[in-house]
Formats: sequence, C-alpha cells, structure tokens
Amino acid sequence: MIKDDLDTNWNWDRPIASPGRMSVDFEQRVNFQRLRKYRVARTRQALKGSGLGSVLCFDNNNIRYITSSVIGEWARDKICRYTLMTGDCEPYLWDFGSAAAHHRLYSPWLENDRCRAGMLGLRGSVSAEAGLFKAAAKEIFELLKKEGVADMPLGVDVCEPPMLFALQSEGIEVRDAQQVMLDARQIKNVDEIELLNSAASMVDGTYQLIAEKLKPGIRENEIVAIANKQLYDAGSDDVEAINAVSGERCSPHPHNFTDRMYRPGDQAFFDVIQSYMGYRTCYYRTLNVGSSTPAQEDAYSQAREWIDDAIELIRPGVTTDKIAKKWPKAQDFGFANEMEAFGLQFGHGLGLALHERPIISRLVSLDNPFELQVGMVFALETYCPAADGNGAARIEEEVVVTPNGCEIITLFPAKDLFVANKY
Repeated sequence: MIKDDLDTNWNWDRPIASPGRMSVDFEQRVNFQRLRKYRVARTRQALKGSGLGSVLCFDNNNIRYITSSVIGEWARDKICRYTLMTGDCEPYLWDFGSAAAHHRLYSPWLENDRCRAGMLGLRGSVSAEAGLFKAAAKEIFELLKKEGVADMPLGVDVCEPPMLFALQSEGIEVRDAQQVMLDARQIKNVDEIELLNSAASMVDGTYQLIAEKLKPGIRENEIVAIANKQLYDAGSDDVEAINAVSGERCSPHPHNFTDRMYRPGDQAFFDVIQSYMGYRTCYYRTLNVGSSTPAQEDAYSQAREWIDDAIELIRPGVTTDKIAKKWPKAQDFGFANEMEAFGLQFGHGLGLALHERPIISRLVSLDNPFELQVGMVFALETYCPAADGNGAARIEEEVVVTPNGCEIITLFPAKDLFVANKY
C-alpha cells in the first residue's frame, strides 16, 4: 500500500468529513491535485506488480481514474475514448473530437502532446473496414516502442473485438487489465472517502424529500423525477438510476421503476445510484406509505438483523466469506439457488464505479474470500420479503473500513421501518 495522505493525515478518531461543495480558503476540503497524484501512483504501483508493460483502458471509470478527465455520461457506452499508460510515463489520452483540444487548454496536469483526438468504431457504427482500428493499433504500437515496453504484454480492460484483433495483428500480446485497475482502485485516499461521503449526504437529503412526497396517489415514476431534480440541484454529476419498487412489485425484486400508483399501506423501497465528482452511491431505503402491517414490520426487522450482523464483523483482516455466512441461503427466502438470489444479500465496493472490490455474496465469497483493508469503501444490502406477500424490505448501508472497524456514511434513519406521512 502506498504511504500517502490516507495514512499520514487522516484522523480516524474524528467523523469522516462531508464538506460543502465550494472551494474555500478557510477550510481544507477535497484536494483534487492530491487526488489526481494518488490515483496515478496507485495505477503505477498496480502495473509494476502485474507483469504487464502497459495498460490500455477504454472503461470510462479507468480513464477518469488515470487521467482525471470526463466528457459526460453520454460517452459511457460508446467505447470511443481511451488512455494508454506505461509504468513510468505520463498517460496518453485519446478523446472525442474537440474534447482533446479542450483538455489541452483546461487540464494542465495532462501533457499537451499526449491529449489527442481519437475515434474508433462507435460500437460498430463505423465498420472495421474504415481502418480506424488498424490506425489506432499502429499508433499505440509505435508509442509502446517509444516507451520501451513493446516486447511486454499490453493489458486491456474492455474493447470492441475489432480493436483487439488490430492490436494482435501488430504482434502485441494482449492480457486482462481490468484486474490491475481494480487492484489500484480498491483502497481510497482521504479525498475519495470525502467525495463518497458527500455523495451519500446528497442522498440523505433526497430521502427526506421522498419521505415528504410519499403519499397515496403519487406514482413511482413521479418520485423518481422528484428525486432526480433534488440530486442535480444538490450537485450530482450523474443520476445513473433510481429504483422505485412498491406493493406487490416488491417480491420478487425487479430492479426498476414503473408508473405504479402508491396505495395506503404499501411497502416501498428505493435505490439511489448517482455520483458526485464521479464517486457513486448505492443507497437503499424502505419506507411505508402511511401505515404498516406486522408482516411488513417483521420483514424489515429481519433485513435489519442481517445487515447489522454483517456490519458487526467489518474490520481490517476479516475475509468476505465470514460476512457472507451471516446471510441466509437463497432457499431460506424463496429462491431456487444463489445465482437467482444474487444481489439481494450482497456487498460491493464503491468508487468511480458502482461495483468495485470487494464483492460479497454467498455465490462467490464462500469459495473465493477476499480480505478487507483500511480505506476500502463498500455497500452492504439485504432483502426480506413480507410473509403475507404484501411488500418486502430492502436496506443498504455504505461503510468505510477504519483501523478499528467501520464507519457508516449513509445516515437517513433506517434502524426501524420508516412510515412516511403516518395516518
């Protein structure tokens, strides 16, 4: 682990800060220069231990981690941007058209001659016969020779098959880089932790608004719209999804929202997935509409017990199989097997991506445990259907692993079932 501000400047005896969004001269807030240097250093460290000579990344989360560049959520599924980094060089970045010129003006941490315009196939819209993949592969191979790593394997995270074939046609040995990048990203520094905490605080406020608006007659999609506006007003840079699930739709869990109208006594759960400065939340809460039944209360109490049992275990050195064993088997809550129940009793790392390390589940963790370390940030989520079929409880807490255990950063009340606008 790199000895950086995570170790030297973080006072774990104090609560994790949730600073304001503005830059000020009277408080130390998120230090973006420090953040950029930390992420590049983590990438270099992971690369040096990987056996690769360089990494070529098309995954926007990896591109942002390495280059601190972003051009908008619309680019996430286009596979049109990429960055190349060797062990010691500064990163090369190929961006969409005029974005490269913009970076040369406004991103001084990137070297100007390494900010280049690039375009490949836009997921097949431009065929391989146009030659863009071949030209890009040749350019990359020349840079690998310039950096002295052309005879070493090149790690690639995700790419279009024609790009893979073009790299191989240049004689480049291509290996998986996603594991290398996940190695780099799994330990957060102080700035990342504060950004994740700020993102969670934005959802705290959003749940307060949801609780005020959740009444009979309003629809799931209307709550989603209200929550989207609240988050963007608060400073979110991307509301990836808000799942709003209620009533008979709660069991089995569909992971979406509809235009269903809320009714008196409905059990309703929500998942708010959004980001602040790229750092994401995954934050479930269950609220009842006006009243609750004993079966709904029992389901909530059970989901709360399962998540509390998991939180109690979290500390450095604990392995994820220990946590997964605290959760029920799939068959115990109505599913045929662990694959079918995946994502219901679940843990996953948070950062620039929604699902980073560690992944915690009976599906994968019992046979492939992963050790927790200080500085990891992840979400734990549990689910329990109501015995009478009228709803289900879904709870999620985001936690930061500290030297002595963990700190919860999702603060909207969740110890007991929250009844909104109680009759």
